[in-house]
Amino acid sequence: MRIEIEADKCCGAGQCVMFAPTYFDMDDAGVAFALVDEADPADVADIQEAIDSCPTLAIRLVGD
Repeated sequence: MRIEIEADKCCGAGQCVMFAPTYFDMDDAGVAFALVDEADPADVADIQEAIDSCPTLAIRLVGD
């Protein structure tokens, strides 16, 4: 599964970094970005928590 972030929707809450720090980080402007493009199936639950906690619904998993 591929991780996608719509940077223009990110409000900088940082929930994604808190729930899945190996997959997300924040740039100097406070906008989230993905550290890796593909999700390890073993980590999907953590990534899904990051997605569910995003207040602007800027993150999604695409694929399988």
